[in-house]
Amino acid sequence: MSNNLTKRDIVLDIYDKTDFPQKDVRATVQLTLDAISAALTEGRNVELRNFGVFEVQVRKSRIGRNPNKPETDVLIPTRAVIKFKAGKELKAQLKQIDIDSL
Repeated sequence: MSNNLTKRDIVLDIYDKTDFPQKDVRATVQLTLDAISAALTEGRNVELRNFGVFEVQVRKSRIGRNPNKPETDVLIPTRAVIKFKAGKELKAQLKQIDIDSL
């Protein structure tokens, strides 16, 4: 069993805490994720107060090496990546994690 939180887990958690039909919760969660994805693919940052910020950053192209063929240089192209920066409240909650239990 995985410790990962899935979209289904989120839907079920919201469904258990509300009177909304599961179908509506699923649609709302998907629409939220679609809106976040659309903003990021447009190069916009996504700021969710008290949670954090998803920032689009551009990584420069660089030369890399294949560990299986170290004599061969490989050009890693310029690409967009997403960086997440936790908000103040999330950072405070993270400080309370028992790291040894992870």
